[in-house]
Amino acid sequence: MLDLTQIFPFALDDFQHEAIAALNADKSVVVCAPTGSGKTLVGEYAIYRAMAHGKRVFYTTPLKALSNQKLRDFREQFGQDHVGLLTGDLSINRDAPIVVMTTEIFRNMLYGTRIGETGTSLQQVEAVVLDECHYMNDRQRGTVWEESIIYCPPDIQLLALSATVDNSGQLTDWLQQVHGPTALIYSDFRPVPLEFHYCTSKRLVPLLDNSQKKINPQLKKQRQPQRHMGRRGGGRVSLSFVVRQLQERDMLPAIYFIFSRRGCDKAVDEVSGLSLVSDDETKALKVRIDQFLAENPEAARAGQVGPLYRGIAAHHAGILPLWKGLVEELFQAGLIKVVFATETLAAGINMPARTTVIASL
Repeated sequence: MLDLTQIFPFALDDFQHEAIAALNADKSVVVCAPTGSGKTLVGEYAIYRAMAHGKRVFYTTPLKALSNQKLRDFREQFGQDHVGLLTGDLSINRDAPIVVMTTEIFRNMLYGTRIGETGTSLQQVEAVVLDECHYMNDRQRGTVWEESIIYCPPDIQLLALSATVDNSGQLTDWLQQVHGPTALIYSDFRPVPLEFHYCTSKRLVPLLDNSQKKINPQLKKQRQPQRHMGRRGGGRVSLSFVVRQLQERDMLPAIYFIFSRRGCDKAVDEVSGLSLVSDDETKALKVRIDQFLAENPEAARAGQVGPLYRGIAAHHAGILPLWKGLVEELFQAGLIKVVFATETLAAGINMPARTTVIASL
């Protein structure tokens, strides 16, 4: 049995200990815990455990962007030679002990279709991690997760991770029926409590009252005027004002969801007069951006580079993958202070933000 203190130099939470104990008992595991609580640590333990046994792990994700991020993270943690990637577009080090892949690739490997030819053998695979497994509830793609579970060989442990799956008990019961002994590990403890605010045209105020159960009375007085927010005229709150409010209250970095590509690009233009980074951060940004542009001169588009030097960026499907990867890396490093994004950024990509802003509901 592995010494946890040697792997993780910090105290683990109870649900993490329970999940690790279930893995050590050779059970499959469903982990349902809030975002930021440490679910990924259980997946990392499954990797350490498999490598100690001389075995392999497949780590599946629902998105190519998330797979690319996990590739970077795991290379840093386990070493570049130990990690591979399969996304359909790319096949990197596919025989590595740790292979990150989209869930569709794993499903197709089980089916033995031609797409599986870009995959890798299931031999010596001890565990498969199904990250963001709540995608099983997706009407269009959910069958991919169902089929992956149904056709996965029973001697391979499955580790399903999610923060938002609604029917975790039902999922666990079904997994036990179709695959084998499965433990449900559930936690509702949120290490970082959520706070809700609302930005009017004049100030940023708490959304809830002191009881945290009712709307702040101050907002009720402004309800009628605010109903028309976002229309032409009528008290629209400027993006620059919102960002300045966040900066003054030390609430950056922030992800600002706008839900349209054009809206994200326009938002970058609207706040381009702001600078959100310190002198030291400006120097660090210049080094990394200049190096990136020297290596990838065709990756940037008009209007993207200037704001990035000031800690401002957009992130959506219309941006080249190389540039999106740079934005993600700089945000993770704390050098990007606000990123205007569509909903694709909310799908499990690890972008550590202090604040999330939703432009409209």
